Amino acid sequence: MTAVLAVQDLHVAIGPRGKAANVLRGASLEVQAGEVRGLVGESGAGKSMLGRAVLGLLPANAVVQSGTIQFEGRDLLAMPEPERRSLLGRRIALIPQDPMTSLNPVKRVGAQISIMLRHHLALSKREALERATELLTEVAIREPRRVLDLYPHEISGGMRQRVLIAMAFACDPSLVIADEPTTALDVTVQRQVLQLVERLRQRHGAAILFVTHDLGVVAKICRTMTVLHAGRVLEDGETADVLVKPRHPYTRALLAATPRADRPAEALRPVPPALIESLWSEAHRLDRLAVAGPA
Repeated sequence: MTAVLAVQDLHVAIGPRGKAANVLRGASLEVQAGEVRGLVGESGAGKSMLGRAVLGLLPANAVVQSGTIQFEGRDLLAMPEPERRSLLGRRIALIPQDPMTSLNPVKRVGAQISIMLRHHLALSKREALERATELLTEVAIREPRRVLDLYPHEISGGMRQRVLIAMAFACDPSLVIADEPTTALDVTVQRQVLQLVERLRQRHGAAILFVTHDLGVVAKICRTMTVLHAGRVLEDGETADVLVKPRHPYTRALLAATPRADRPAEALRPVPPALIESLWSEAHRLDRLAVAGPA
């Protein structure tokens, strides 16, 4: 298979010079054409930061210290900024985490979709409206013409997320980064959204990097998965293999802390503080070695 995305030894730090904190420590992963790869870890692991690095949307005080981000064989970090920006929304798309804050509250849904379509596909105003209607129909929103004329606060959270999913797939991207798109949704809507994302992936042939802290979501939708902690990749492989026979103690601890429908009476075991402390100690040791340089 061909890798649509290949991140190699990516180091990113945030903060003022001399006091920057490392948030990605040599992270590497690949997403093959048409596959869904889960990127898993607890809050603060660096999952969203890795996604932002791919999108070129890192905070202003973030610095990519080293590494490469290959998209369809080209290093995004070496691209001129205008060229890289032209890929966003068209070849690389984002499904953000919070649908309420990700849509402009003072613009109607139809206007927001149309602006993107006219920018990337050079459609006329009428063509963009027709395409927007098709997109909302594709994500199973009833009365799409009516919804296009509404403001984000006038539709439900599940519908807002469907709008964002429709926008992500609108231009047939090669890669979609889904940044915890089901976190703010209830269980029933979450299932519908996961089924929708999978259906659109098959229809459009896109690869998806699915950022989440939920191993249950990974088991449902991801063929492969990467486990991240403190900006380091601790485990990587086929989802079935990782979930059945995890190699790293941290992965085993995450699984032990996850509720199981098939074993409801089984007591959950929090991730041991000693394990977290040892992982952070190792991360800080590597930071010191990187500052010191080769002996």
